[in-house]
Amino acid sequence: MQFIVTGHDGTDANALSRRMAAREAHMARCKAGHDAGHLLYAVAMLNDAGNMCGSILVVDFENRAALDAWLADEPYVTGKVWEKVDIRAGKVPPLFGAG
Repeated sequence: MQFIVTGHDGTDANALSRRMAAREAHMARCKAGHDAGHLLYAVAMLNDAGNMCGSILVVDFENRAALDAWLADEPYVTGKVWEKVDIRAGKVPPLFGAG
C-alpha cells in the first residue's frame, strides 16, 4: 500500500539547526528504505528563503501499521524536526515504475 507522508518542520528559531543535525541519519535511513523498496520518492520542501522546511515522502508498506512503525524510528521524528506529519493513502501510477 502506498502512502504520501508530508513532514512539516517546526517554525522556531532552531528548526533548521535540528534538521541539519539529523540530516545525515535521515539520509542514511532514506537510502536503506529505498534499497528495501519502501521509499519510492522523496523531496525536501523549501520556504521562500530557499531553506528546507519540510519533506514529502512517497512510500510503500504492507499497511499503515508498518508505516507507523517505520516512522517511529525516523530521525526527523525522533529529532523533533517534523512538528506535524500528515499521512494519506496514495497510488503511484505504473508510468513512474511503482505501480
